[in-house]
This record gives sequence, structure tokens and C-alpha cells, in this order.
Amino acid sequence: MIHADLHIHTTFSSDSRTRPKTLVDQLVAHPAIKAAAVTDHNTVNGIRTIRQLAIPYPDILIIPGTEITTLQGDIVILGCEELPPKPWSIENVIDFARENACISIAAHPFREFGLGDYAADSGVDAIEVLNGGSSASANKAAQQLAQSMGMPGVGGSDSHRPEDLFSVYTKVNAGLDVDEILKAIKSGLVSAFSGENSIRF
Repeated sequence: MIHADLHIHTTFSSDSRTRPKTLVDQLVAHPAIKAAAVTDHNTVNGIRTIRQLAIPYPDILIIPGTEITTLQGDIVILGCEELPPKPWSIENVIDFARENACISIAAHPFREFGLGDYAADSGVDAIEVLNGGSSASANKAAQQLAQSMGMPGVGGSDSHRPEDLFSVYTKVNAGLDVDEILKAIKSGLVSAFSGENSIRF
């Protein structure tokens, strides 16, 4: 069982202040959360740099990913080290994830730039049911959507500042291995946590 923050932005996203070294240092220092998904906006350019910084620390894991902006809303892809080809429609992004053994997640579906009602029929692998930047009502609506569809629900801080790292995380029934984590998410072997509260699917 690992604890992972599955939605983090670094300075490779233009709107984030979290430097790659800061992310790695905080991951090393945290007593429980030892895996972090780097999901910068529409880029994977930071993955190699951040993984290099993490090499000296075998007890932490950087999960490669990105957050893609589609016309209908944002989709997080975990497990990718390259971007899907444009145009970035929901269908194209999800097809890319499937073809490359990645996981697609409807990011903050009921917040600005979320998929909203599109999430129900989008074909994503999971729903982000707890997002550190979303309101309680938006998170609740996401939880209800995941429950109604019988889909895995995950959590991520959606951090853009060092002080927000790991505020929301996911317990994953897997080891410290990217492929194991992706399979566990797809199988629903996850619980999303925020503070003292947990959401299980």
C-alpha cells in the first residue's frame, strides 16, 4: 500500500511556483506520501529532470504524466512520457492513453475547465473525486458521479505552490512501481483522502 499525490504541477507549468527540487525534497521528507504524479499543463518536459533529481532516493517514486486541455475540459494522463497527438479532443486523448497503457482521469470534473457532464460518457479510466483546488460541492458532485458509474475515484492536491503539496492524496494498493500503480487505479484499488476524511470506491 502506498500513498500518492496524483495531481501536481511544477514550474514546467507556467502557473506553478513549485520547483522540481522542492517537490523531490518534500517527497523525501514526508513521513507517508512517497509517490507523486507530475502532471504539468500540456507538457511532459519536466519529467526527465524531476526523475533525475529523484534517483538518489530509492524510497520515492515520480509518476510521469500530464494534464491535457481539451475543448471539453481537462484530462490527466498518468504513465505517459510523451504528449498525445493533436487535435486534443476527448476521444483522441483517451485513445492515446489506451494505446500506450496509460491511465486517463477526469480532472476536477465539476470545476472550471472540468469535463462536467462529458465525464460520464468520456471513457476515462477514473474520476478525480478529491481535488485540492475544488470546492466541497464540486468534489461531492465528482464523488457522486464516480459512485453512480462504478468508477475508481482518485485524489490529488492539484498543487501549484509548495505549501499545497500533498494536501490531497490517494492510497493505492500497489508497490512503489509505476505499472503496479496504474493497474491498481484501473482496478479500483484506491481510496482518496483529504485531511481526516476518506472516500472509498
